[in-house]
Amino acid sequence: MVQGFAILLICQLIGEVLVHLLSVPIPGSVIGMVVLFIIMVVLGRVPQGLREVSDGLLKCLPLLLVPAGVGLMNHFGVLSHYWVGLLISLFVSTFVTMLVVSLLLKCLSPADKSDQR
Repeated sequence: MVQGFAILLICQLIGEVLVHLLSVPIPGSVIGMVVLFIIMVVLGRVPQGLREVSDGLLKCLPLLLVPAGVGLMNHFGVLSHYWVGLLISLFVSTFVTMLVVSLLLKCLSPADKSDQR
C-alpha cells in the first residue's frame, strides 16, 4: 500500500518538476497522471500496491467533489451572471464528447460482430 502511494506521489512530483522546467500551462498533477499512464502502458500491468491504493481512493471519490460544490455555492453570484455561457459551453462540450466517443467506438470496434459468438 505504501508502495502505491509512493508511485502516485513520485509521478506527481515528476509532473510538477516538468511543469516548472518547461513552463507549460498544465497542472503538474495532470502531467503526472500522463506519466503514470505511460509507465503502466510500458509495464503492461498495474502494480498490486497501486491497484489497492487506487481502489481505496476511488471509494472516497465523492468526498473529493464536496469542495468543488462548496466553491460553486460560494461564487454563485458570479456564476449567475454567466449562466447562459456556462449552459451553452456545457451542452457543446457534452455533445462534442459524445460525438468523439461514438466515432472512436465505431473506429475501434470490429467490423463484423457475427464472428464474436
